[in-house]
Amino acid sequence: MERDNYNQHHPENTEDTNRPEAYEQEQNREPLETHEATPPNQKHTMQHGQVQQEQRTNNSKPTKNRSGLQFILGGLSGGIVSVAVIIALVMTNVIPINMDASSSAANDNGNSSSASPDIVETLASEDASMSSSIEETTKAVVGVSNMQQQSIWTESQEAGTGSGIVYKKENGKAYVVTNQHVVEGAEEVEIVLNNDERLNAKVLGSDALTDLAVLEVDGEKIDTVASIGSSEDLAVGETAVAIGNPLGMEFANTITKGIISGLNRSVSMDTNGDQQADWVTEVIQTDAAINPGNSGGALVNENGKVIGINSMKIAREEVEGIGFAIPIDTALPIMEQLEENGEIERPLIGISTASLSQVPAQFRSEITLPEEVEGGMVIADVQAGSSAEAAGLQRFDVITKINGNAITSILELRKFLYSDAAVGDTVEIEYYRGGEKQTTNVTLQAGDSA
Repeated sequence: MERDNYNQHHPENTEDTNRPEAYEQEQNREPLETHEATPPNQKHTMQHGQVQQEQRTNNSKPTKNRSGLQFILGGLSGGIVSVAVIIALVMTNVIPINMDASSSAANDNGNSSSASPDIVETLASEDASMSSSIEETTKAVVGVSNMQQQSIWTESQEAGTGSGIVYKKENGKAYVVTNQHVVEGAEEVEIVLNNDERLNAKVLGSDALTDLAVLEVDGEKIDTVASIGSSEDLAVGETAVAIGNPLGMEFANTITKGIISGLNRSVSMDTNGDQQADWVTEVIQTDAAINPGNSGGALVNENGKVIGINSMKIAREEVEGIGFAIPIDTALPIMEQLEENGEIERPLIGISTASLSQVPAQFRSEITLPEEVEGGMVIADVQAGSSAEAAGLQRFDVITKINGNAITSILELRKFLYSDAAVGDTVEIEYYRGGEKQTTNVTLQAGDSA
């Protein structure tokens, strides 16, 4: 599993194993106009024809013995046949009864249209409704530029780009949500509006576990705020549209369309670069194309309402169309905490830990365990003044259970603390010291995800 890596210029700085490999752009790219949006290939070519009225030339004069009655009968029979033909054409819909004035009347150049109004109406009612609302949402999706100084002799330069969503505007300020990995390591952050104007942004807070960050910018030039929907009642098969800036601002506000491919997908993540999964995130799966640079952009429904924040994809040659977005209902409370506090308050024990397999060889002699103990978390450090210190925990103690739940990895430890516990709870910890099992009670303290 790889995150959508925005950093195309410096892949060597990537420390998150969930990010895809650096995406190299072709040096000899086709001219820009070949990549610009073109109208959908759904035009109906209007073919105009002229109805040629045959004029029959009667070379023979009527004979003197043809009576007037014969002429009258012939005219009546011809009229009856014409009426019958017209009725047949109407009944078979060759001649539609309800024709718009635009389709039945002649154009300014004197030609008439022959396109089928039924087909045009069907395409217009589906696409026009969606495009109208989604077009508004694109105005609330901005570029996010990560500015870093390459050396002490140079000014900050763009190290990578991603996307962001303007979700709020009040008191002269606008607020943008993006992915944490988009702004990670940035010395300065800029947002790029649809008109290519750049605004300096302040990172109010970021969270590695949820991969979210909130930015604040001057709201004077922000005209559009995204309409926030809900991810609670989504169904597999619903339309999903991804909006973002793949490969940077050259393809700003690219829209890709797909469906909701899966809900409540559990994706393991490595947030500290140690090649070990240390968190599991619940995401929306979609086949709408999510490419490098789409990180932090919007996943919207057919009404243009934001239902998710694009975050990652599976980037393997044998895989196509598996992208993931953070559900908006999950993101909103995180966004609120980051905006107000700059960090996420989570319950902590007050220790640094590592799994048994990660303990360096020179320290393994310090750990003694019975043969029946197959795994646990080794305490590498106890924070001074923490609840762990107050409970008597020490370095090289091996935690095996919390409240009866087996703890054999950092993933299991975090899942318990962040999903089943709260700040102020008192939990029972089972651990081994010198080969002997012991228990202690620890009151969980507040802290961020570090």
